[in-house]
Amino acid sequence: MENLARRLGLKTDPTIFFISAGLTVAFVILLIAAPDAIGNAFAAGRAWVVTNLGWFFILGVNIWLGFLIWAAMSQHGHIRLGPTGSTPEYTNLSWFTMLFAGGIGTVLMFWGVAEPISHFSTPPLPGVEPYSEQAAKDAISIAIYHLGLHTWTIFTLPGLAFAYFINRYDLPVRVSSVFYPLLRDRIHGPIGKAIDIASVLGTIFGVAVSLGLGSSQIAAGLSALFGWDANTFLKIAILSVLTMVAVGSIVVGLDKGVKLLSNLNIGMAVVLMIFVLVTGSTLFLLRGMVETMGLYLENLPRLAFWNDMLANQNPSNQDWGWQGDWTVFYWAWTVTWSPFIGLFVARISRGRTIREFVFGVLLAPTAFTLVWFSIFGWQAMHFDGIGAAARAALGDQAGEISRAVSESVPLAIFAFLEHFPFTQFVQGFAVVIVAIFFATSSDSASLVVDMLCTGHAKPGPVRQRVFWGVAEGLVAAMLIVLTGEAGLTALQQVITVVGLPIFILVCMMIPSLIRGFTNENIDNVSVNERPELQELETKSGVET
Repeated sequence: MENLARRLGLKTDPTIFFISAGLTVAFVILLIAAPDAIGNAFAAGRAWVVTNLGWFFILGVNIWLGFLIWAAMSQHGHIRLGPTGSTPEYTNLSWFTMLFAGGIGTVLMFWGVAEPISHFSTPPLPGVEPYSEQAAKDAISIAIYHLGLHTWTIFTLPGLAFAYFINRYDLPVRVSSVFYPLLRDRIHGPIGKAIDIASVLGTIFGVAVSLGLGSSQIAAGLSALFGWDANTFLKIAILSVLTMVAVGSIVVGLDKGVKLLSNLNIGMAVVLMIFVLVTGSTLFLLRGMVETMGLYLENLPRLAFWNDMLANQNPSNQDWGWQGDWTVFYWAWTVTWSPFIGLFVARISRGRTIREFVFGVLLAPTAFTLVWFSIFGWQAMHFDGIGAAARAALGDQAGEISRAVSESVPLAIFAFLEHFPFTQFVQGFAVVIVAIFFATSSDSASLVVDMLCTGHAKPGPVRQRVFWGVAEGLVAAMLIVLTGEAGLTALQQVITVVGLPIFILVCMMIPSLIRGFTNENIDNVSVNERPELQELETKSGVET
C-alpha cells in the first residue's frame, strides 16, 4: 500500500486511507446490490440498539456534560490548549461562525420549522392535546433540547480531548491520539488504526445523511420557487454543483475557503432570522424568546433524563417508544459526527484555555439555537393556531404548515416562508443559505477526514483533499440515484448502529483526559508549561 500511495502522489497513512476508501466503496456496492437485505439487517440492529441501550445514550450524554462543566470550573480550566505562549488563531466571531456553520447549520435550516411543528401536531408527552398551548410549550422545549446544549456536549467532549492531546502534546492529528494515556505507542499499531478507520467511516456516512437531507431540502425549495419536479435528476444536479463549490473551498484551504463560507453563511442566516422577526409577529416573538429561556431551563432536567421507560406498557408502541425515533437516534447520529466536528473545532481552537473552549463551544451555539427556534418555531405554530380559539379564528388556514410537514419535511421552511412578503425572493434566499451550509459541512468534513488519514494539521496534497470531497458527494449521489429514499433510510439505520462503538470511544475519552490533567502543574492562574509524554506515561502507571 505504501508503494501505491507513493505512485499516486499521496502523503497519508496508506493503511488508514486505502482501507477507509475501500470499505466505503464496498458498502455502497453492497447497498446497491442488495438494498433491502442491507436495510433489513441494519434496521434490526438499530431496533436492538435503541431498545436495549437507549438509556445508555441518554445517561452517557448527561455524564459528559457534567464532566465538561467540572473540567471548565476546576483548576484545570486555566490550561491552555497549545504550547507555551500560544494565543488563539481566530477572532471570537470567526471562531464561532466556523464551528457553528461546520456543525449543525444545515440541521437548523432543516428542522427549525419542521421539528417544533411535528411535536406541536403530534405531542410526544402523554396527556397533551395536539395544537394546545401545552403542546406548543413542550414542542419548543424538546426541539431546543435536541439541538442545543446536549448536541454540543457530544461535539465538545471529543473536541476538548483532541485539542488537549493534539495541540498540547503534539500527537498526530488522529482520534487514536486521544487514547495515548491508555494505549501508549499502540496508538500507532492495529488498535489505533482501527479507531481511526472507524472514525473516518463514521464521519463519511454521518455527513452523507446530512448531504442527502440538504439536497432534498434544496430540491424542495426549487420546486416551490419554479414548480420543478423534485426528482432524482434535480437532486443529483444540486449535489454536483455544491460538491464543486465545496471542492473549490477545499483547494483554497481552511484559513480562506472554509472561513469565508462560514462567515458568509452565518451572516445570511442572521439576516433571514431578523427578517422573520421584523415582518412576522414581532411582539409575540420577542416575548416568546424571553419565555423560551425559562421553558428550556424548566424542562431541561426532565427532558435530559427522560428515557420513555413506560413505553413498553403501551402495546401500540414498538421498539423503544417515541424517543427511539427521536432522541436516541439524534444522539447516535450526532456522535458519528463527533470525530469530524471535534477535530475541526480543536483545529480552530488552538491557544484557547479549557474554560474558554468548553463554555464557548457549549454556550454560544446553544444560545443561537435557542433564539433560532424561538423565532422560527413559535412563528410557525402561531401561523397554525395555538389553542382551540386561535384555530377557530383561522378557519381553513389553521394547520397549513402542519399539513405541509406531514406531507414533506424538506418543504417545511418553504411552506412557512409563504406567509411572508417577498415570498419568492425570501424562499430563494433560504435555498442559497441551505446550499452554502451544505458546502461548508462538506468541505469541513473533507479537510478533517484528510487530517485523520495524514495525522497532520497541515493540509495534504490537493488531489488527496479533493478525493474526500468528491467521495462524500458521490456517496450521497449514488444512494439517491440507485437506491432512492430506501438508500438514505438504510444509511440512517447504519449510522445508528455505527454510533454505538463511537459512543463508547467517546466515553473512554473521559478517563484519558483525567490522566492527562493529573500530570499538569496547576498554579491556579495560568498553565503554559507543557508536560512531556514520558511524564504522562509515568503518571498513567506505565513503565517506560
